[in-house]
Amino acid sequence: MLSETDARARGLADLPPVESDSLLQLIALCNADPRQEKIDVGVGVFRDGVGRTPILPVIKDAERILLETQETKSYLGSAGDKRFAELIRPILLGDHADDNKIAGVQTPGGCGALRLGFELIATVNPQARVHVGTPTWPNHPPIIRAVGLQIVEYPYYDRENSAVLFDSMMGALENARAGDVVLLHGCCHNPTGADLSPDEWAAVASVCAERKLLPLVDIAYQGFGRGLEEDAAGVRLMLRSCSEVIVAQSCDKNFSVYRDRVGSLFLKTGSEETTARAMGHVFQRAREMWSMPPDHGAAAVRLVLDTPELRDRWPGELAAMRDRINAVRKRIASVDPRLAYIGNQFGMFSMLPLSREKVLALREKHAIYMADSGRFNVVGLGDDQIDRFTAAVVEALDA
Repeated sequence: MLSETDARARGLADLPPVESDSLLQLIALCNADPRQEKIDVGVGVFRDGVGRTPILPVIKDAERILLETQETKSYLGSAGDKRFAELIRPILLGDHADDNKIAGVQTPGGCGALRLGFELIATVNPQARVHVGTPTWPNHPPIIRAVGLQIVEYPYYDRENSAVLFDSMMGALENARAGDVVLLHGCCHNPTGADLSPDEWAAVASVCAERKLLPLVDIAYQGFGRGLEEDAAGVRLMLRSCSEVIVAQSCDKNFSVYRDRVGSLFLKTGSEETTARAMGHVFQRAREMWSMPPDHGAAAVRLVLDTPELRDRWPGELAAMRDRINAVRKRIASVDPRLAYIGNQFGMFSMLPLSREKVLALREKHAIYMADSGRFNVVGLGDDQIDRFTAAVVEALDA
């Protein structure tokens, strides 16, 4: 029999406090610091040499076209901008773009794609376990847990030796159950910058196929590592090797449309009929969560990709961002042998082999803000901040 306390109506006042997101806390701390010389390498956005996150010229031009030609803001439906999804297909899928067993849909950013993908998995197999390498992007576990799926962690990266723990990864996958999910970073691993080699991707694809595991590839930084084609190699290998694959994709970074939330979910099954049935569930979940995705950013990206002159310019503007990332990496790597590994990694993030205490000391003494784990945004640094940042890090390594 319920006690009087248990039986009473519960209201919003009974909600427990939510543990604050560590990155949001870091942003707030940095914003509140009055020191003019502060350095923010916690926020995950691209910055140019003077510390700005620019709007790409091709996006500005596409927005002008949109302003002049858009005749309505009526609903598009749960699928969003269908032409956007069609134009992303060859960029992401390559030779698989014409595979009728693969379907895609626009989502509110990469987060929306991830949530939608895991919602689909929880619908078809609520007992599926999700194998996640650690460390991973901090929002991965909350998204997975929110749909009720179990997480199985395995060590992915050795921070002290700056190396992928590939044997640990393979050991975990070889012990996975059929129907389990493997969460993979398509390129530019966040937070480590340490990607799988082509041979390692091939081994992972092989074990996924043999053990009937479902790869879910999160690719948020295509073009920020080696190039558009090279960065999509892992996704395409999984599509070639496995009968079922889910891909969560983001345009927020490679089109620099962060606040517009532009992403897509792609799904492959063993037959066109099964894919169509699965997409019915995808549309239903999308309808329940956001009904219809925001249009402006996807429309701008669609115009870039659908306008020959803009489409021809976009890879060059993307390459300029990639070149800055890699140039800053090389500059940091050249300062000290203990930082040399940073020059061999990819994307915006790396992890420094510093204890939490040393990270906090950098914050207090030098106004350098990074995650407690030592994860920092390589291009969070303006050109005039790199020397001061590296000097402070070397001092911390020596301490």
